[in-house]
Amino acid sequence: PWNWNHACELMNRGILALVSSIGCMSAGSLQSLADAMHIPHLFIQRAPTGTPRSSCPSTSRAQPDDYTLFVRPPVYLNDVIFQVVMEYTWQKFIIFYDTDYDIRGIENFLDQTSQQGMDVSLQKVESNINMMITGMFRTMRVEELHRYRDTLRRAVLFMSPATAKAFITEVVETNLVAFDCHWIIINEEISDMDVQELVRKSIGRLTLVRQTFPLPQNTSQRCVRNNHRINTSLCDPKDPKAQMLEITNRYIYDAVLLLANTFHRKLEDRKWHSMASLSCIRKGSKPWQGGKSMLDTVKKGGVSGLASLLEFNDNGTNPNIYFEILGTNYGEDRGRGVSRLATWDPIHGLNGTLTDRKLENNMRGVVLRVVTVLEEPFVMVSENVLGKPKKYQGFSIDVLDALANYLGFKYEIYVAPDHKYGNQQADGTWNGLIGELVFKRADVGLSALTITPERESVVDFTTRYMDYSVGVLLRKAERTVDMFACLAPFDLSLWACIAGTVLLVGTLVYLLNWLNPPRLPMGSVSSTTLYNSMWFVYGSFVQQGGEVPYTTLATRMMMGVWWLFALIVISSYTANLAAFLTISRIENSIQSLQDLAKQTDLPYGTVLDSAVYEQVRSKGMNPFERDPMYSQMWRMINRTGGAENNVEESKEGIRKVKYGRFAFVWDAAVLEYVAINDEDCSLYTVSNNVADRGYGIAMQHGSPYRDIFSQRILELQQNGDMDILKLKWWPRDSPCDLYSTVGTRKSGSALDIHSFAGVFFVLAAGVVLSCLIATVETWWTRRKGSRVPSKEDDKEIDLEHLHHRVNSLCTEDESPHKQYSTSSIDLTPLDMDSLPAARQALEQISDFRNTHITTTTFIPEQIQTLSRTLSAKAAAGFAFGAVQDHRTGGPFRQRAPNGGFFRSPIKTMSSIPYQPTPAPNFSYCNDPDRGTSI
Repeated sequence: PWNWNHACELMNRGILALVSSIGCMSAGSLQSLADAMHIPHLFIQRAPTGTPRSSCPSTSRAQPDDYTLFVRPPVYLNDVIFQVVMEYTWQKFIIFYDTDYDIRGIENFLDQTSQQGMDVSLQKVESNINMMITGMFRTMRVEELHRYRDTLRRAVLFMSPATAKAFITEVVETNLVAFDCHWIIINEEISDMDVQELVRKSIGRLTLVRQTFPLPQNTSQRCVRNNHRINTSLCDPKDPKAQMLEITNRYIYDAVLLLANTFHRKLEDRKWHSMASLSCIRKGSKPWQGGKSMLDTVKKGGVSGLASLLEFNDNGTNPNIYFEILGTNYGEDRGRGVSRLATWDPIHGLNGTLTDRKLENNMRGVVLRVVTVLEEPFVMVSENVLGKPKKYQGFSIDVLDALANYLGFKYEIYVAPDHKYGNQQADGTWNGLIGELVFKRADVGLSALTITPERESVVDFTTRYMDYSVGVLLRKAERTVDMFACLAPFDLSLWACIAGTVLLVGTLVYLLNWLNPPRLPMGSVSSTTLYNSMWFVYGSFVQQGGEVPYTTLATRMMMGVWWLFALIVISSYTANLAAFLTISRIENSIQSLQDLAKQTDLPYGTVLDSAVYEQVRSKGMNPFERDPMYSQMWRMINRTGGAENNVEESKEGIRKVKYGRFAFVWDAAVLEYVAINDEDCSLYTVSNNVADRGYGIAMQHGSPYRDIFSQRILELQQNGDMDILKLKWWPRDSPCDLYSTVGTRKSGSALDIHSFAGVFFVLAAGVVLSCLIATVETWWTRRKGSRVPSKEDDKEIDLEHLHHRVNSLCTEDESPHKQYSTSSIDLTPLDMDSLPAARQALEQISDFRNTHITTTTFIPEQIQTLSRTLSAKAAAGFAFGAVQDHRTGGPFRQRAPNGGFFRSPIKTMSSIPYQPTPAPNFSYCNDPDRGTSI
C-alpha cells in the first residue's frame, strides 16, 4: 500500500508525475505532499475488497490549483440508487451493507429518502453471515421474524459481489426470502461473471446497478484508440481477461496512457522539464519548477482507453461515467435471463423505464405444483383409474379452475403425504400441507385451509374466497311413535279436569230435575235418571246432541253455560290438534355453541392439532378472553390430553356422530355439506354466525402469484361467479333440513298413521269394550230370566186381545175405579204385582207380563177417590171403597217403565183403535220391567 514515505523515496529519485490507486485515507496525505512539491498526482480511488466506493472528503473540496487529479469519476451511487428507487415507487425497504463499507457514503441518499417519506432501515452484514442469521432465528420471536420477512421483500445491498453472493445464498436457504422479493445490488465493480452467479443464487427479482464503459460501434476501432493499439485480450469484451479486469485497473491503464501522451507532447513542443529530484524531509526544500506546466498539459490532454474517455475538468475531476441497470423477472428459475433495463449518466440522468410490476394476467406456460388435503366438499377424488393420474373435484378445485382459465396457467395436484393441513412441530418445522410449501416442494396449497396467524408467518395467503366459522355436527333426535298424539293438545291435568267437569255437570242436571221435575209431553218416553243425565251432558260435549228434554229454567241455564264451555273447549282442541299434527315440537337442548359448552352429558371433540383445535386451545387458555364458552369447550376437548374426544381425521369424527353418541366440532361449511348429503337426513348443524376468518389459497412465502390470485378472486366475488360455485355444492333446495333437531318427513303436509294411531286405538278399545258389555248383558239377562218361571215364554202377542183389554179399562164408566180422584199416584206393574190383593185384578193382563211389551194404564180424571195404600180391595176390580174426594184438576202422574216419572194432562182417555198389521213375531222376556211402552 502507498504511504507518505514511499512517495518521498520516489521524489528523491526524481519523478515527473505520481499515479496512485489507494483509499481515501492514504490519498489525503499524498494529496498534501503533491501540492507541496508541485508534483502532478493522478489519484485512482480504490475501495477495499470490492466494496462500493464512498466519496472521499478531499474530492468535495477540490480546487483548480490543486495538483491532485481524480482519474476515477466521483461517486454517483447516491444519485443512481435514489432515482431507481423512485422509479420502482418503493416506500419501505432495508439497506444491507458489509463491514468494509463506509456508511457515511450514503448520508445524502438517506436524507433524500427521508424527505420523500420513505421507511428505510439499515442493517450491517457481519463477516460471519451464518452466525448472524442463526442468531436472528434464536433471538427473534415468531411475530418478529414474520415482520422481518416482510421487510426483506424490498432490499438494497451495498456490498462487494463476494459478500452479496454469500448473503443471498444464506437467506434463501433459511427461507427468509421468497420469489416475490425484489433486491437491488449496487456496486461499480460487478463483473459479468458476478452477475451470472448472483442471478443463479437468488430468487425473486434482482436488479443490478454497475458501471459500464461504452464501446465504439465499429468493432475494428475497439482496440485502436487514436495512435495507440490496445491488447486484444483487454479490448475484446468477450475475452475472459477483459471480463475479469477490475475497473480500478482500467483507470490505471488509462492514467498511464494519458501520461505517456502528455510526455510525448512535451517532447514535441520542446518544453521538456528535467525530472524533479526533491527531498521531502529537508526543510526549505523548493517545489518542482516544471510541475505547473506538466499539470496543465495533463489536464488539457485526454485519452480514450479501457475506461472510455479520460479527461479532466477545471476542478481536476473526470466527469465521464456511465451506469447500466440490469434486471431479471420474478421467479426462482435459475436459468432466467438478465436484460438491460436502463442506463444513467450525470448529464442525461436515467435513460429507460423501470417498473415493479410483478405479473401480468397472462401466465401461459406456467405450471404450478399444487398440494392438497382431501376434505368434502372442497377437494374430493372424482376419478381414480389405475395407471392414470387421479382427477379431483370440489369447491376449491372449481375456484382453482376458474383462476387457471382466466390466467392461463396449468397445475399438477397431489395429496399431502401425511394427509394433514399442517402444524408446527416441537423443533419448529411444519408438517402437512404447510410443510410442503415451507420446504418448497409445492407452489400452491389448496383445500379447506383457513387463514391463521401461525400459518401466515411461514406462508402467504391470498384474500379469502369463502368465510369460515366453527360449527357442530349432531345427530337428530329419533322420531318416537306417539300413539296418543291426538291427546297432545291438552295436558293430562286438563283432560282430568274436563272428565271431572262432565261428571259434575251431569250430576247437577240430575239433581235439578229431581228437585223440580219437568212437564213431559204426551207419549214421551224419556226420563231424567242419573244415567240419562250423564249421557246427555257427554253427548252435548262431543256435539252429538241429547235425548232428554229439559224445560225448567234452572236446567236450561245450566245447559246453556255447559254448551258455551263445550264450544270453547272443542274449538281450542281442534285448533291445537292441527298445529300438533303438522308441526314437530320436539326441542333439542343444543341449539348453539354456548349450549354445547354448558352441557357435559354429550361428549364432543375435533381433529387433533387442527386449526379448530388450536383456536379453541388459544382462546380457552387465554385469561383475558371474556367469553367463557371456549374455556368450557377446551376442558371437554382436552380431557385426558385430548386423546379421548378428539380424532385424527374429520371423516372419523363424522362417522362417530352418525353411528354413536358424539358431537363433532369442525368447519361449518364442511359439516353443512355432510348434513345436506346424508342419505337418512339424520344430521343437523349448529354454527357460529360470526365469521372471524376465512378460507384462502396458500403459497410460498413471497410468491409472485399471490397478488394476481387475490385480484382475480375479488373479481369472481364481485361479478357473482363465486356465489354460483357455492350453490353447486351447498344448494338451497336441499331435501334435508340442516337446522331441524328432529327427523322430518319430506312431505310436510301429509300425516302418517303414527299421528292417528291413538284414535284408532281408542276406537278399537271402544268396540272391544262394547262387545264385552253386550256379552255380559246377554249372559245376565238369560241368567235372570231362568230364575223367573214362565208358562208362556214363546207365546205370540195377540194385539187384538190387548186392544180389547185396554179399551175395556177405559170405556167402563160405571166401574169402581171411576171413584179415583185426579190426584197423582205412583203405579207400575212391579208395584201392582207386589200387592197380594191386586193379583186377581191383574189376571186379565197376565198374558203380556213375560213379554217385551209393558202396558201402561191411564186412569181418567173422573176417578173420584184413591187410597194411598192399596189394600186387598184392589184385587176386586180396583174397588177401594169410599175415600175422601181429592179432585184438584191436576195432572195425573204415572211412573215410567224404566223408573222415571212423567206427567200426563189427559182428562178423558179415548179408546185405542185397532189396526191390524202383518203378524209380527215378538220375542218374550221374563222381565216384566223390560219392553216397549204402549
